Amino acid sequence: MELTINNITKQYGNVTVLDDVSYRFTPGIYGILGANGAGKTTLFRIICGLMRANCGNIQYDHKDIALQAEYYRSILGFLPQDFRYYPDFTGLNFMMYIASLKGLNGKIAKKRCLDLLIQVGLDDVKNKKIRKYSGGMKQRLGIAQAMINNPEILILDEPTVGLDPKERVKFRKLISSFASEKIVLLSTHIVSDIEYIADEIIILKKGRIENTGTIRYLLKDINKCVWECLVPEKEVNRIEQVYTVSNRKYGEDGVVLRLISREKPFANAKQVDPVLEDLYLFYFREGE
Repeated sequence: MELTINNITKQYGNVTVLDDVSYRFTPGIYGILGANGAGKTTLFRIICGLMRANCGNIQYDHKDIALQAEYYRSILGFLPQDFRYYPDFTGLNFMMYIASLKGLNGKIAKKRCLDLLIQVGLDDVKNKKIRKYSGGMKQRLGIAQAMINNPEILILDEPTVGLDPKERVKFRKLISSFASEKIVLLSTHIVSDIEYIADEIIILKKGRIENTGTIRYLLKDINKCVWECLVPEKEVNRIEQVYTVSNRKYGEDGVVLRLISREKPFANAKQVDPVLEDLYLFYFREGE
């Protein structure tokens, strides 16, 4: 199983959203990290065949997805960032509707729908109309519908928006258990969701792939670049104009800042181990 992105470029007028993006995916969980406007959603829509690139192509098992469109759709699951639903459908009816669109057999479809609603914690509201669902419940329904056909390729665009911390833990467990021998691509601004489950990280910046690798590999970029130091509260705003600050903690003696700098920022600064959130801020705050 292999999904290959070959030299994808996408432009809107004079604006280049994706610039010669290439990558090869094999089974595993891939986290796409990027700031707003980096091109994540556009890339996902092109991979799903919902949008055409100006240049390049997408191949599944060495064949252009445009030449196997019906089959490709049958092995694809997608949760878009702007997930839409029919408000007067119940959760179960909506799942059955998606199952019919995917061509699932009736009895198999019902069992699959009920199982997934249990897995995402919506079994007790499966007969309630979706318009009465909370934001988090709607998002969980979106995750369930993306998995209805047991897809070989699962693409999730901001899947944890609206989920509370407990729900996000359940989501991570669900995706981890589902991902065996499948290709899973997900993007999120909640860095910890990627940190816990992604096998590989892809950093997308201004339409180009800036870096890729495991978390351990990528963190080498900022090894010895993360510091903690105690500063007077009145100096915090000035320091934040100069350095990328990833955290601040107020205390009686001042403010402890966690900041990213290739050089030691202050005499009292102590070097600390970097985490993925530091890396994210390093790429998407430094110099911007």
